[in-house]
Amino acid sequence: MTRIFRKSALTAAVMLSTAAVVSTAQAQEDLNVVSWGGAYTMSQEEAYSKPWTEKTGQRIVNIDRSATGLAGLRAQVEAGNVTWDLVDMLPADAKIACAEGLIEILDHDELLAPAPDGRLPSEDFIPRALDECFVATIVYSNIVAFNTEMFPADNQPSTIADVFDLENFPGTRSLQRRPINNLEWALIADGVPHEEVYELLATDEGVERALAKLDTIKDNVIWWSEGAQPPQLLADKEVAFASAYNGRIFDAQVNENQPFEIIWDAQVFELDGWVVPRGKLDVAKDFLRFSTESEQNAAQASYISYGPARKSGAALVGDHIPTGIDMIPHMPTYEPNFATALPKDDEFWADYQDELNERFDAWLAQ
Repeated sequence: MTRIFRKSALTAAVMLSTAAVVSTAQAQEDLNVVSWGGAYTMSQEEAYSKPWTEKTGQRIVNIDRSATGLAGLRAQVEAGNVTWDLVDMLPADAKIACAEGLIEILDHDELLAPAPDGRLPSEDFIPRALDECFVATIVYSNIVAFNTEMFPADNQPSTIADVFDLENFPGTRSLQRRPINNLEWALIADGVPHEEVYELLATDEGVERALAKLDTIKDNVIWWSEGAQPPQLLADKEVAFASAYNGRIFDAQVNENQPFEIIWDAQVFELDGWVVPRGKLDVAKDFLRFSTESEQNAAQASYISYGPARKSGAALVGDHIPTGIDMIPHMPTYEPNFATALPKDDEFWADYQDELNERFDAWLAQ
Protein backbone atom coordinates (compact mmCIF):
# COMPACT_ATOMS: atom_id res chain seq x y z
CA MET A 1 0.00 0.00 0.00
CA THR A 2 2.87 2.31 0.79
CA ARG A 3 4.36 1.92 -2.69
CA ILE A 4 0.99 2.45 -4.35
CA PHE A 5 0.46 5.56 -2.25
CA ARG A 6 3.84 6.99 -3.16
CA LYS A 7 3.30 6.35 -6.86
CA SER A 8 -0.12 7.93 -6.76
CA ALA A 9 1.21 10.86 -4.83
CA LEU A 10 4.03 11.32 -7.32
CA THR A 11 1.60 11.11 -10.25
CA ALA A 12 -0.66 13.64 -8.61
CA ALA A 13 2.30 15.91 -7.91
CA VAL A 14 3.41 15.74 -11.54
CA MET A 15 -0.10 16.48 -12.72
CA LEU A 16 -0.35 19.42 -10.35
CA SER A 17 3.06 20.67 -11.43
CA THR A 18 2.14 20.44 -15.13
CA ALA A 19 -1.14 22.18 -14.50
CA ALA A 20 0.68 24.89 -12.62
CA VAL A 21 3.08 25.42 -15.53
CA VAL A 22 0.19 25.64 -18.00
CA SER A 23 -1.69 27.94 -15.68
CA THR A 24 1.37 30.13 -15.22
CA ALA A 25 1.93 30.33 -18.98
CA GLN A 26 -1.69 31.27 -19.53
CA ALA A 27 -1.53 33.83 -16.75
CA GLN A 28 1.65 35.49 -17.99
CA GLU A 29 1.59 39.24 -17.99
CA ASP A 30 1.34 41.05 -21.30
CA LEU A 31 4.59 41.31 -23.24
CA ASN A 32 5.41 44.92 -24.12
CA VAL A 33 6.98 44.96 -27.57
CA VAL A 34 8.27 48.20 -29.06
CA SER A 35 8.14 48.57 -32.84
CA TRP A 36 7.71 51.08 -35.67
CA GLY A 37 3.96 51.07 -36.28
CA GLY A 38 2.07 51.01 -39.56
CA ALA A 39 2.30 48.16 -42.05
CA TYR A 40 5.46 46.86 -40.39
CA THR A 41 3.88 46.35 -36.98
CA MET A 42 0.84 44.83 -38.70
CA SER A 43 3.09 42.25 -40.36
CA GLN A 44 4.63 41.42 -36.99
CA GLU A 45 1.20 41.06 -35.43
CA GLU A 46 0.06 38.64 -38.13
CA ALA A 47 3.27 36.61 -38.33
CA TYR A 48 4.40 36.67 -34.70
CA SER A 49 1.98 38.10 -32.16
CA LYS A 50 -1.31 36.43 -33.08
CA PRO A 51 0.21 32.94 -33.48
CA TRP A 52 2.06 33.42 -30.19
CA THR A 53 -1.09 34.44 -28.34
CA GLU A 54 -2.96 31.46 -29.79
CA LYS A 55 -0.13 29.17 -28.71
CA THR A 56 0.48 30.50 -25.20
CA GLY A 57 -2.39 32.78 -24.22
CA GLN A 58 0.04 35.62 -23.63
CA ARG A 59 -1.00 38.94 -25.15
CA ILE A 60 1.50 41.07 -27.06
CA VAL A 61 1.13 44.81 -26.50
CA ASN A 62 2.65 46.77 -29.38
CA ILE A 63 4.14 50.15 -28.58
CA ASP A 64 5.02 52.39 -31.54
CA ARG A 65 8.19 53.92 -30.12
CA SER A 66 11.08 52.44 -32.10
CA ALA A 67 11.80 55.81 -33.68
CA THR A 68 12.92 56.96 -30.21
CA GLY A 69 13.87 53.51 -28.94
CA LEU A 70 17.46 54.28 -27.98
CA ALA A 71 16.53 57.39 -26.02
CA GLY A 72 13.64 55.55 -24.40
CA LEU A 73 15.88 52.70 -23.26
CA ARG A 74 18.38 55.14 -21.82
CA ALA A 75 15.68 56.91 -19.84
CA GLN A 76 14.17 53.68 -18.50
CA VAL A 77 17.50 52.17 -17.49
CA GLU A 78 18.62 55.39 -15.81
CA ALA A 79 15.32 55.57 -13.92
CA GLY A 80 15.62 51.92 -12.89
CA ASN A 81 12.17 51.21 -14.31
CA VAL A 82 12.40 49.21 -17.55
CA THR A 83 8.87 48.58 -18.81
CA TRP A 84 9.73 47.47 -22.36
CA ASP A 85 10.32 43.73 -22.80
CA LEU A 86 11.52 43.56 -26.40
CA VAL A 87 12.49 46.36 -28.77
CA ASP A 88 12.67 46.42 -32.56
CA MET A 89 15.81 48.42 -33.33
CA LEU A 90 18.21 49.29 -36.10
CA PRO A 91 21.68 47.69 -35.94
CA ALA A 92 23.51 51.01 -35.51
CA ASP A 93 21.37 51.93 -32.51
CA ALA A 94 21.73 48.38 -31.19
CA LYS A 95 25.53 48.72 -31.26
CA ILE A 96 25.28 51.91 -29.22
CA ALA A 97 22.78 50.42 -26.77
CA CYS A 98 24.96 47.34 -26.38
CA ALA A 99 28.09 49.42 -25.72
CA GLU A 100 26.18 51.43 -23.09
CA GLY A 101 24.92 48.29 -21.36
CA LEU A 102 21.26 49.08 -22.06
CA ILE A 103 20.47 45.71 -23.64
CA GLU A 104 21.33 42.05 -23.12
CA ILE A 105 24.22 40.17 -24.72
CA LEU A 106 22.74 37.21 -26.62
CA ASP A 107 24.00 33.68 -27.16
CA HIS A 108 22.33 33.18 -30.53
CA ASP A 109 22.88 29.45 -30.97
CA GLU A 110 21.56 28.79 -27.48
CA LEU A 111 18.59 31.16 -27.51
CA LEU A 112 17.33 30.85 -31.09
CA ALA A 113 15.77 27.91 -32.90
CA PRO A 114 17.82 25.98 -35.47
CA ALA A 115 16.80 25.93 -39.14
CA PRO A 116 14.40 23.21 -40.29
CA ASP A 117 17.40 21.25 -41.62
CA GLY A 118 19.17 21.50 -38.27
CA ARG A 119 21.62 24.27 -39.12
CA LEU A 120 22.55 26.45 -36.18
CA PRO A 121 21.28 30.03 -36.23
CA SER A 122 24.85 31.29 -36.67
CA GLU A 123 24.96 29.35 -39.95
CA ASP A 124 21.44 30.15 -41.11
CA PHE A 125 21.13 33.91 -40.67
CA ILE A 126 22.50 36.07 -43.49
CA PRO A 127 25.83 37.89 -42.92
CA ARG A 128 25.71 40.69 -40.31
CA ALA A 129 22.25 39.60 -39.15
CA LEU A 130 23.50 38.47 -35.74
CA ASP A 131 25.47 40.86 -33.57
CA GLU A 132 26.48 40.71 -29.93
CA CYS A 133 23.16 42.11 -28.66
CA PHE A 134 21.07 41.99 -31.84
CA VAL A 135 18.98 39.51 -33.86
CA ALA A 136 17.82 40.62 -37.31
CA THR A 137 14.40 39.58 -38.52
CA ILE A 138 14.13 41.35 -41.87
CA VAL A 139 16.04 43.02 -44.70
CA TYR A 140 14.40 46.29 -45.66
CA SER A 141 15.24 49.26 -47.77
CA ASN A 142 15.23 53.02 -47.54
CA ILE A 143 14.08 54.27 -50.91
CA VAL A 144 12.63 57.31 -52.63
CA ALA A 145 9.18 56.93 -54.18
CA PHE A 146 7.14 59.28 -56.34
CA ASN A 147 3.54 59.84 -57.31
CA THR A 148 3.31 58.85 -60.98
CA GLU A 149 0.37 61.21 -61.56
CA MET A 150 2.60 64.22 -60.90
CA PHE A 151 4.84 63.62 -63.92
CA PRO A 152 4.10 63.09 -67.62
CA ALA A 153 4.00 59.46 -68.70
CA ASP A 154 7.01 60.01 -70.96
CA ASN A 155 9.09 61.70 -68.25
CA GLN A 156 8.99 59.56 -65.13
CA PRO A 157 11.97 59.75 -62.72
CA SER A 158 14.13 56.64 -62.34
CA THR A 159 17.39 57.52 -60.57
CA ILE A 160 18.41 59.09 -57.28
CA ALA A 161 19.92 61.97 -59.26
CA ASP A 162 16.41 62.78 -60.50
CA VAL A 163 15.36 63.55 -56.93
CA PHE A 164 17.89 66.41 -56.94
CA ASP A 165 16.87 67.62 -60.42
CA LEU A 166 14.30 70.38 -59.86
CA GLU A 167 14.42 71.53 -63.49
CA ASN A 168 13.35 68.27 -65.12
CA PHE A 169 11.37 66.93 -62.16
CA PRO A 170 9.82 69.88 -60.33
CA GLY A 171 7.83 69.62 -57.13
CA THR A 172 8.25 69.39 -53.39
CA ARG A 173 10.25 66.56 -51.89
CA SER A 174 9.86 64.95 -48.47
CA LEU A 175 12.91 63.52 -46.70
CA GLN A 176 13.38 62.06 -43.25
CA ARG A 177 14.71 64.59 -40.76
CA ARG A 178 18.07 62.91 -40.12
CA PRO A 179 21.45 62.66 -41.86
CA ILE A 180 21.28 58.89 -42.45
CA ASN A 181 20.39 58.08 -46.09
CA ASN A 182 20.21 61.76 -47.07
CA LEU A 183 23.99 62.20 -46.95
CA GLU A 184 24.57 58.96 -48.85
CA TRP A 185 22.03 59.84 -51.54
CA ALA A 186 23.42 63.35 -51.91
CA LEU A 187 26.93 62.05 -52.59
CA ILE A 188 25.74 59.38 -55.03
CA ALA A 189 23.61 61.96 -56.86
CA ASP A 190 26.73 64.13 -57.00
CA GLY A 191 28.64 61.37 -58.77
CA VAL A 192 30.46 59.62 -55.91
CA PRO A 193 30.89 55.85 -56.51
CA HIS A 194 29.07 53.65 -54.01
CA GLU A 195 32.26 52.15 -52.64
CA GLU A 196 33.64 55.58 -51.74
CA VAL A 197 30.57 57.02 -50.01
CA TYR A 198 31.38 56.19 -46.38
CA GLU A 199 35.09 56.86 -46.76
CA LEU A 200 34.21 60.33 -48.00
CA LEU A 201 31.58 60.94 -45.30
CA ALA A 202 34.25 60.29 -42.67
CA THR A 203 35.88 63.58 -43.76
CA ASP A 204 34.78 67.18 -43.28
CA GLU A 205 35.06 67.71 -47.03
CA GLY A 206 32.73 64.79 -47.74
CA VAL A 207 30.08 65.98 -45.30
CA GLU A 208 30.24 69.51 -46.70
CA ARG A 209 29.92 68.16 -50.22
CA ALA A 210 26.82 66.16 -49.25
CA LEU A 211 25.23 69.13 -47.49
CA ALA A 212 26.01 71.35 -50.48
CA LYS A 213 24.14 68.92 -52.71
CA LEU A 214 21.21 68.88 -50.29
CA ASP A 215 21.29 72.70 -50.38
CA THR A 216 20.14 72.49 -54.02
CA ILE A 217 16.74 71.14 -52.93
CA LYS A 218 16.56 72.34 -49.31
CA ASP A 219 13.92 75.00 -50.04
CA ASN A 220 11.73 72.36 -51.67
CA VAL A 221 11.78 69.80 -48.85
CA ILE A 222 9.21 68.88 -46.21
CA TRP A 223 10.97 66.95 -43.44
CA TRP A 224 9.24 63.95 -41.94
CA SER A 225 9.81 62.13 -38.66
CA GLU A 226 7.16 59.38 -38.58
CA GLY A 227 7.01 56.52 -41.09
CA ALA A 228 3.33 57.07 -41.83
CA GLN A 229 3.92 60.58 -43.17
CA PRO A 230 5.57 59.94 -46.59
CA PRO A 231 2.75 57.83 -48.11
CA GLN A 232 0.17 60.34 -46.91
CA LEU A 233 2.11 63.29 -48.30
CA LEU A 234 2.42 61.50 -51.65
CA ALA A 235 -1.25 60.50 -51.69
CA ASP A 236 -2.34 64.07 -50.95
CA LYS A 237 0.05 65.31 -53.66
CA GLU A 238 1.67 67.66 -51.18
CA VAL A 239 4.96 66.27 -52.45
CA ALA A 240 6.09 64.66 -55.68
CA PHE A 241 8.89 62.59 -54.13
CA ALA A 242 9.27 61.12 -50.66
CA SER A 243 11.89 59.02 -49.00
CA ALA A 244 10.29 56.10 -47.18
CA TYR A 245 10.64 52.55 -46.01
CA ASN A 246 9.91 50.31 -48.97
CA GLY A 247 7.28 48.39 -46.99
CA ARG A 248 5.23 51.52 -46.40
CA ILE A 249 5.13 52.27 -50.12
CA PHE A 250 4.31 48.66 -50.96
CA ASP A 251 1.38 48.76 -48.53
CA ALA A 252 0.06 51.94 -50.15
CA GLN A 253 0.50 50.53 -53.66
CA VAL A 254 -1.15 47.18 -53.02
CA ASN A 255 -3.69 47.78 -50.28
CA GLU A 256 -4.67 51.36 -51.10
CA ASN A 257 -4.14 51.34 -54.89
CA GLN A 258 -1.99 54.46 -54.71
CA PRO A 259 -0.20 55.49 -57.94
CA PHE A 260 3.26 55.26 -56.40
CA GLU A 261 6.46 54.02 -57.96
CA ILE A 262 9.67 53.14 -56.14
CA ILE A 263 13.04 54.39 -57.36
CA TRP A 264 15.19 51.38 -56.51
CA ASP A 265 18.34 53.11 -57.71
CA ALA A 266 20.69 53.68 -54.75
CA GLN A 267 18.35 52.06 -52.28
CA VAL A 268 20.06 51.98 -48.88
CA PHE A 269 19.29 48.55 -47.52
CA GLU A 270 19.69 47.47 -43.96
CA LEU A 271 18.64 44.99 -41.35
CA ASP A 272 16.14 45.44 -38.57
CA GLY A 273 15.44 43.22 -35.60
CA TRP A 274 15.18 42.58 -31.90
CA VAL A 275 17.14 43.69 -28.86
CA VAL A 276 16.30 42.71 -25.29
CA PRO A 277 16.33 45.49 -22.68
CA ARG A 278 18.61 44.95 -19.70
CA GLY A 279 17.11 42.56 -17.20
CA LYS A 280 14.35 41.33 -19.52
CA LEU A 281 15.90 38.21 -21.06
CA ASP A 282 13.94 35.73 -18.95
CA VAL A 283 10.72 37.52 -19.79
CA ALA A 284 11.33 37.89 -23.52
CA LYS A 285 13.39 34.85 -24.53
CA ASP A 286 10.50 32.52 -25.45
CA PHE A 287 8.86 35.04 -27.76
CA LEU A 288 12.28 36.01 -29.13
CA ARG A 289 12.90 32.38 -30.10
CA PHE A 290 9.43 31.93 -31.60
CA SER A 291 9.41 35.15 -33.63
CA THR A 292 12.81 34.41 -35.20
CA GLU A 293 12.00 30.86 -36.31
CA SER A 294 12.24 30.27 -40.06
CA GLU A 295 8.47 29.80 -40.49
CA GLN A 296 7.60 33.05 -38.73
CA ASN A 297 10.38 34.85 -40.56
CA ALA A 298 8.88 33.76 -43.89
CA ALA A 299 5.32 34.48 -42.75
CA GLN A 300 6.14 38.13 -42.16
CA ALA A 301 7.29 38.47 -45.78
CA SER A 302 3.80 37.41 -46.87
CA TYR A 303 2.41 40.61 -45.36
CA ILE A 304 5.11 43.16 -46.18
CA SER A 305 7.86 43.45 -48.76
CA TYR A 306 10.78 42.90 -46.41
CA GLY A 307 13.04 39.92 -47.00
CA PRO A 308 13.65 37.30 -44.29
CA ALA A 309 16.93 37.55 -42.38
CA ARG A 310 17.21 33.75 -42.32
CA LYS A 311 18.32 31.85 -45.40
CA SER A 312 15.90 29.07 -44.57
CA GLY A 313 13.10 31.64 -44.25
CA ALA A 314 13.66 32.99 -47.76
CA ALA A 315 12.91 29.58 -49.22
CA LEU A 316 9.51 29.54 -47.46
CA VAL A 317 8.17 32.92 -48.62
CA GLY A 318 4.78 32.68 -50.32
CA ASP A 319 2.39 35.06 -52.01
CA HIS A 320 1.09 38.23 -50.47
CA ILE A 321 -1.75 37.90 -48.00
CA PRO A 322 -4.50 38.82 -48.73
CA THR A 323 -4.08 39.85 -52.40
CA GLY A 324 -2.21 36.74 -53.57
CA ILE A 325 0.34 38.66 -55.65
CA ASP A 326 3.86 37.35 -56.08
CA MET A 327 6.03 38.96 -53.40
CA ILE A 328 9.40 38.34 -55.07
CA PRO A 329 9.47 41.43 -57.38
CA HIS A 330 8.67 43.63 -54.38
CA MET A 331 11.58 42.44 -52.27
CA PRO A 332 14.56 44.81 -51.89
CA THR A 333 16.83 41.86 -52.65
CA TYR A 334 15.12 41.01 -55.96
CA GLU A 335 17.99 41.15 -58.47
CA PRO A 336 16.77 44.06 -60.66
CA ASN A 337 15.96 46.09 -57.54
CA PHE A 338 19.27 45.27 -55.92
CA ALA A 339 21.57 46.16 -58.82
CA THR A 340 22.64 49.57 -57.47
CA ALA A 341 21.87 49.00 -53.79
CA LEU A 342 24.06 50.49 -51.08
CA PRO A 343 24.46 48.55 -47.82
CA LYS A 344 24.10 50.88 -44.86
CA ASP A 345 27.37 50.94 -42.92
CA ASP A 346 26.27 50.37 -39.33
CA GLU A 347 29.82 50.64 -38.00
CA PHE A 348 30.14 54.05 -39.60
CA TRP A 349 26.88 55.32 -38.15
CA ALA A 350 27.63 53.91 -34.71
CA ASP A 351 30.87 55.94 -34.75
CA TYR A 352 29.64 59.14 -36.40
CA GLN A 353 25.91 59.37 -35.73
CA ASP A 354 26.00 61.83 -32.82
CA GLU A 355 28.46 64.12 -34.59
CA LEU A 356 26.57 64.07 -37.88
CA ASN A 357 23.22 64.56 -36.15
CA GLU A 358 24.60 67.80 -34.71
CA ARG A 359 25.98 68.96 -38.04
CA PHE A 360 22.76 68.07 -39.84
CA ASP A 361 20.61 69.92 -37.28
CA ALA A 362 22.89 72.95 -37.55
CA TRP A 363 22.57 72.84 -41.35
CA LEU A 364 18.77 72.65 -41.08
CA ALA A 365 18.76 75.70 -38.83
CA GLN A 366 20.73 77.83 -41.30
